[in-house]
Amino acid sequence: MSLKSMMARGTVLLAAAGKMMQTLQVKLTAGEVKDAVEHFEPYGFTSNPLAGAEVLTMFLSGDRSHAVVVVAADRRYRIKELKPGEVAIYTDEGDKVHFRRGRIIDIETDTLNIKATTAVNFDTPVINQTGKVVSTGDQIAGGVSQIEHVHTDVQAGSGNSGPPAAGA
Repeated sequence: MSLKSMMARGTVLLAAAGKMMQTLQVKLTAGEVKDAVEHFEPYGFTSNPLAGAEVLTMFLSGDRSHAVVVVAADRRYRIKELKPGEVAIYTDEGDKVHFRRGRIIDIETDTLNIKATTAVNFDTPVINQTGKVVSTGDQIAGGVSQIEHVHTDVQAGSGNSGPPAAGA
């Protein structure tokens, strides 16, 4: 049995991502079309490859009727500027999570939604931000509530009051 009968390159025609094991319709290099080819993906990672993405297909025991895709790649959108040891997750729209050298992680997108049912915790000495912060709830800084704090040394008229009372 030759390696040629066990492996083939091809391109994605269609993807069925709504199954327990995603299946692809692929067109192999000899023009052969295979339907419902299982796409094996690493645990914890998944994608829905676009038509035209490249695949490496294996035929178990050389049986051309039993194909599996072991990898789907898309050179059209691949990030090419990575340094040795860096890792990135990316989409065709330009979204990316880039694990850079020096323990830096860059996230680029239009809208980033984080859903945490208990809390989001930041353990960092500094948070830098540009733009405005919008909140529908209270903010507490240094133990002082923005909504419920009281001021000391309240003055009548247009004078300034004292600072917020600690712990209020």
